[in-house]
Amino acid sequence: MAGDSNFTFVRKRGVVTPNVETMLGQSLKVLLIEDNKAEARLLQELLKDSPTKPFYLDRVQRLADGLRLLEAHQGDRGNGYDVILLDLTLPDSAGLESLRPLLQLAPDLPIVVLTNTNDDALAIEAVRQGAQDYLVKRHINTDVLVRSLCYAIERKRVAEELRQANADLELKIKERSRQLAKAEELQHQQSEFVSMLSHDFRNPLNTILNSAGLLQAGDLQLSEEKKLRLFQLIQVASKDMNRLLDEVLLVGQGDAGRLVFNPAPLALKPFFAHLLDEARVSANEYHTLVLLGLECDREVLADKVLLRHICSNLLSNAIKYSPQGGQIDLEVGFEGQFTIEIRDRGMGIPPKDLRALFEPFHRAGNVENIPGTGLGLTIAKSCVQAHGGEITVESEVGVGTTFAIAFPLQFAPA
Repeated sequence: MAGDSNFTFVRKRGVVTPNVETMLGQSLKVLLIEDNKAEARLLQELLKDSPTKPFYLDRVQRLADGLRLLEAHQGDRGNGYDVILLDLTLPDSAGLESLRPLLQLAPDLPIVVLTNTNDDALAIEAVRQGAQDYLVKRHINTDVLVRSLCYAIERKRVAEELRQANADLELKIKERSRQLAKAEELQHQQSEFVSMLSHDFRNPLNTILNSAGLLQAGDLQLSEEKKLRLFQLIQVASKDMNRLLDEVLLVGQGDAGRLVFNPAPLALKPFFAHLLDEARVSANEYHTLVLLGLECDREVLADKVLLRHICSNLLSNAIKYSPQGGQIDLEVGFEGQFTIEIRDRGMGIPPKDLRALFEPFHRAGNVENIPGTGLGLTIAKSCVQAHGGEITVESEVGVGTTFAIAFPLQFAPA
C-alpha cells in the first residue's frame, strides 16, 4: 500500500496514547485517500485531538490503492472502514470522477470529500452524486472534522435505513397489488363460473323437462323403444346435474381443507368396467376407449367416490378434447405404486397453460369455444392429494395429452 502506515490514537485521561489492539475494537476506522503528505499529517493531528472519539486511520496516496484496500476488506465487518476521507485531487483521478468507483465498490460507506476550493456548486454536486459531506481543507479544525465524520456516518446509516424501508414498502405494495389483482381475477373467474354453472345446469334440466313432458303427453303414441330412450335421457341428465353439484361441493371442501378421504377395499376390474361403460355413453361411436394393464384381481385400498371423480373428470376431458374417431387409453399399473394413465390423441395443451392447469377456473387458451367450468382438474388434483398421490401431465399441441396419477400401493387384505 502506498503512503503512510496506519495511524492509531486512543484518548485516555487527556493523554494521547498509541494502542492499536484497543482501537481495532473500539475506534472509528477511517480510510484517508490523500497524496499530500503534509495535509495527511495535519488531518492525523486533528483527529488525534478528538475529545470524544478515538480514530484508527489508514492512508493511501492513490485512488487505485484505496479501491484495492476496500476490496480486500469487503465483507469483513471487524476490519472494515466506517468512513472515507477523499481528496478530490489525486495522481490517478481528479474531481468528482473519484466518487463513482468508490460508490460502486462500497455503496454502504459514507464519503467525506476534501478540496482546496470553497465551491458551493461543487459541494452540492458532490452530495448529489453520493458524498455525505464536503470540507474545505483550510477551514478544517478538530471539531469540524470529527463532527463531519460522525455526521456522515449517521446520515449514511439513516439513509440506508430509509432506503431499506422504502424497498420493503415497495415490495409490500407490489405484493398487495398482486393480491388485489389475483382477487379481482378470482372474482371475475367466479362470475364466469356461476354463468357456466347456470348454463351447464340448464342443459340437463331442459332435457329432463322436455323428456318428462313427452312422456306425460297422453295424446302421443310413443313406442316402447322411444319411451326407454326418454327415460335414459332423464337418467343421464339427472346424473349430470348430480355431478355438477358434487363438483361444487368438492371444490369447497378442497379449498377449506375438509375433503373427506374414506379408503376401503376396492375391486378394480368392476370399478373400471363400470367407469368405461359410463364414459362410452358420452363417447358414443365417435371415440374408442381402451382399458390396458388391468390383469391384477386383488383389491386395493382407495376411496371409491374420490377415485371416480378423478377418472371420470380425466376421461370426460379426453373425450371432449379429442377429434371424432380418436382413441383414448386408460392404463392401470401396480409396479411399486398404483398408477393410472389416461392418454388421448386430441388437441393438446399449449405449454404456457401447463403450469396453471390445475388452478380453479383455469382453462387452456385453445378451448375457449368448448363448454367447461375449469374445475375438473382442480377437483382431480384434490382427490389425488387426498390419497397421498401425485398427478402430472404431459402434452403437445396437435398430438395429445397424457395424465399420469401415482398412488401409494396398498392392497386390501386377501
